[in-house]
Amino acid sequence: MGKVERHATITDVAALAGVSVGTASKALNGRGSLREETRTRVREAARQLNFEVNAGARSLHSGRTYTVGMITTDTIGRFSIPVLMGAEDALGAGQMSVFLCDGRDDPIREQYHVKTLLSRRVDGIIVTGRRTEARAPIAPRLPVPVVYAFISSTDPGDCSVVPDEEGGARKAVEHLLAIGRTRLAHVTGPEHHHSAQARSAAAAGRLAEAGLSLVGPPLFGAWSETWGRQAVGMLLAGGTSFDAVFCGSDQIARGVADALRAVGRRVPEEVALVGYDNWDVMAGACQPPLTSVDMNLEGLGRTAAEMLLAAINGTPSPGRHARPCHLVVRESTTVPLVRVEP
Repeated sequence: MGKVERHATITDVAALAGVSVGTASKALNGRGSLREETRTRVREAARQLNFEVNAGARSLHSGRTYTVGMITTDTIGRFSIPVLMGAEDALGAGQMSVFLCDGRDDPIREQYHVKTLLSRRVDGIIVTGRRTEARAPIAPRLPVPVVYAFISSTDPGDCSVVPDEEGGARKAVEHLLAIGRTRLAHVTGPEHHHSAQARSAAAAGRLAEAGLSLVGPPLFGAWSETWGRQAVGMLLAGGTSFDAVFCGSDQIARGVADALRAVGRRVPEEVALVGYDNWDVMAGACQPPLTSVDMNLEGLGRTAAEMLLAAINGTPSPGRHARPCHLVVRESTTVPLVRVEP
């Protein structure tokens, strides 16, 4: 008669990792404040022993389902998908699953999703969307923690994780000043849009600190390449002298690049160009490749998920938490060095 195979237990995992059973359990279930090195060691021991956490047992033991809901209004997924990927990275480390729901900017559909997620007994909810402006809370007095990611809640008691858009705009202007540009034009999206206003005001503010101002009023329009081309026509028709253009989005910047090339203005030799969002589809296809502000959406998603996990474990972080943006420099602002032959 063959020997019955013995399945590894949490005690085996703890012994191999050199920790207590309680610590091993916390590491595998994403609970407690453990050092990352400890969590990694326990997970590696579990992998070596082919140990799998029984979801049903975990749920009965802790009263949790190890599932999180994510509600988005970003139908296209341009912003919510990177946020989701970052959140899944963080939640996956705690062996948690994510239910994604598309609210489609429809309050009735959104409330249906909230009720559905609660009926599934999710441990928490992440709310995201395609705009950074504040929105009303998804529902009053929910029985589970909620974290807003990329967008923010109008309730200061809620936890919101957002990109520091103003800081990103300041970095763009600082870069243009550093490469010697002093006559900056600004082309951006709709005037009523929060991101367009925030980025525009921050750019003008940073220039003022350097004793400079934009060469003309900010040009507000659409988030499109077409508007970028039209804006260049307006600048040239008005006789505006400029040596740099800071755009409120990569789409606008690509249109600006096309229009400048069409009239024989060389980028970056004559006009340096900076976009916003670091959308690889636009920034990489732009001619020349586009310097752009990156909002680090995956990192933002990871932070939001980590804050949600902390809230689930009893340590909420209310308020608005701004995460830094960074500038990715490409050929649209870097004039090639000319080699001088000896």
